[in-house]
Amino acid sequence: QVQLVESGGGLVQPGGSLRLSCAASGSIAGINHMGWYRQAPGKQRELVAVITSKGSTNYADSVKGRFTISRDNAKNTVYLQMNSLEPEDTAVYYCLVNVIPHMNYWGKGTLVTVSS
Repeated sequence: QVQLVESGGGLVQPGGSLRLSCAASGSIAGINHMGWYRQAPGKQRELVAVITSKGSTNYADSVKGRFTISRDNAKNTVYLQMNSLEPEDTAVYYCLVNVIPHMNYWGKGTLVTVSS
C-alpha cells in the first residue's frame, strides 16, 4: 500500500558529508511526521531525527549541530543531511514515515560507513 525507497548511503571519510533521502509512494492520503533511525552493530536501534508535519524537528544529542532533517511535501520525501561525519555514525539508517491516520511504514535501511 505504501512503499519507501531510501537512497544516499555509502562510504565516506571522517569529516565528510552524506545526504540520505527517503521517498514514499502508494495510497497516501497525507503524511504526519517522518524520521530517521539507525542501528549500529551490537547496539539498539535509536532515533536520529524526526520532523513533524508542521516542520518542527528533534535530534539525538549525538548528532545535534551536524545533521539536518528536512522534508519535501510535494515529493513525499524526507532527507537527512549529515555533515562532519564520525566513525561512530556508521550504522544502517532506516526511514520512518507516519501516514494519515497514524500508520507507520519503515524503509529497508541504507548502510552508512564512515571510515578512512
